[in-house]
Amino acid sequence: VQLQASGGGLVQIGGSLRLSCTADGVTDHTVGWFRQAPGKEREFVAAIRRIGGGTKYADSAKGRFTISKDNARNTVTLQMNSLTPEDTAVYYCGTTRVVWSAISDPSYYNYWGQGTLVTVSS
Repeated sequence: VQLQASGGGLVQIGGSLRLSCTADGVTDHTVGWFRQAPGKEREFVAAIRRIGGGTKYADSAKGRFTISKDNARNTVTLQMNSLTPEDTAVYYCGTTRVVWSAISDPSYYNYWGQGTLVTVSS
């Protein structure tokens, strides 16, 4: 099993970034994106079912972020628009088999990528 997150970088306020997570050898049915800012706990951003495509977003991501999947390439993408300094964090992708009601709890995730840093500055 291997998760590879990529796409982070430095962006100005109001800018956009596109994060990708490639999940090779993974059979878990859900892929989620989380983020962790310095001194803070890891927090849920968005998740998507690999079959069916159901999605869930944190309130902070609704209307700005879009999660999507490409099963043929084992890739899940997080499109982030209208970025603010509060979005600055290391972003991680993970996989889980937990029930949908618990999808935002990182303790239920089985595998994690290495993280990709997103910095939003003025």
